[in-house]
Amino acid sequence: MAKKIGIITLMLFGVYAVGMYFYIFHSGSGDIPEVLKGTVADPAVFMSPHELLLSEDFSRIRNFLFFVATPLEWLIYAFILLLGISRLFEKKATLRAKTTLFQTIIYVFWLSLLMYIVLWPLEYYKYYLSKDYGISTQTFPSWMRDGLVDLGVNYVMSIVVMSVIYGLMKKSEKKWWFYTWLLSIPFSIFVMFVQPIIIDPLYNDFYPLQNKELEAKILALADQAKIPSDHVYEVNMAEKTNALNAYVTGIGSNSRIVLWDTTLNRLTDKEILFIMAHEMGHYVEKHIYFGMAGYILLTFIGLWLTSKIMRWIITRYGQVLKIKKLGDIGSIPLFLLITSFLLFAASPLTNYFSRYQESRADQYAIKLTGDHAAAVSSFQKLTKAGLSEVNPPILVKWFRYTHPPMLERIYSVYKDSPNIEQEKKEERKKGK
Repeated sequence: MAKKIGIITLMLFGVYAVGMYFYIFHSGSGDIPEVLKGTVADPAVFMSPHELLLSEDFSRIRNFLFFVATPLEWLIYAFILLLGISRLFEKKATLRAKTTLFQTIIYVFWLSLLMYIVLWPLEYYKYYLSKDYGISTQTFPSWMRDGLVDLGVNYVMSIVVMSVIYGLMKKSEKKWWFYTWLLSIPFSIFVMFVQPIIIDPLYNDFYPLQNKELEAKILALADQAKIPSDHVYEVNMAEKTNALNAYVTGIGSNSRIVLWDTTLNRLTDKEILFIMAHEMGHYVEKHIYFGMAGYILLTFIGLWLTSKIMRWIITRYGQVLKIKKLGDIGSIPLFLLITSFLLFAASPLTNYFSRYQESRADQYAIKLTGDHAAAVSSFQKLTKAGLSEVNPPILVKWFRYTHPPMLERIYSVYKDSPNIEQEKKEERKKGK
């Protein structure tokens, strides 16, 4: 039975991978609408033919890897169960420890290590691809260090989460999901609060904005938006990437707006002020808190579905998967497989709301700065720096894009400012 399920699973994955390959590489979707060709939204206007070719190739490969990597993870979890590897890890853990906590610590260590080793070639290929296309500037030792930090952080988080969940499963097989959801609320808030000061600094150095002249302009903009002035930081990303970015992180007194130094080095002051105004829009409109509320709701639904699906699978296929009962730590791969699948299935919905918030932040930035030309040029430079796909295929947009595609972002600014070309010419004259 296990062999039959394994073969069927492999065949389904193969058919899925081939289907995604043809969709991404040969569907012909993602072309620029005729009405926008030759406008500021057309990448042919602001990117060279070589950059266009690199962007097209890089985007297709990256999209294909995205759609294959997550199901591949599910496949690995399935085979860890089918081949009895999970059962072996469980036996080792129960032989060496008596309490559930220490058994979980041992089990999660072996599972995390195995997943890291099995998936390392794929992660390395992503790193190599980014280096090859000129996006990443990170050295191999630095990349390895970040990967090991990821492994350590995820291991610690997994121990905490799995110890609580499986402890609750042993106490109540029917209501464990509800108690887990209740505990997930303060835990998620705590993680968001400490992330900027504990987790993020493990990867990069953060410090207050160094350019005092630019800082004065940003503080004036922040004062105009009624935002606390001590929440703007820069981070040293130039040693890792050529891409540009800025983001909002943390909650409460630990909330902050973060600018990559690549953004500071390669955008003009006006473009940076537009980017800052965009991030201020997230802050002013409380998007982090709305996101948290959505996360809490989806966690409730997801845990309830996970409990139902796990119970059904263990009842019907427990013997094949070497799982005796729900609370056995050997069922952790099944739990991770189901939750990963549900997160993937929910991503079109969560990405839709994220894109809505990003559009709102763009609108706020335009309202605050009134600078359409800076908005368009910053979007164009972001596209060039990251070799981004301005108009991705619909499935790519649904499952990957937390921000509106650049075609939409540039067009939304362009259509509201028909004299934008004149604005840009005037800016170039002033620059001279």
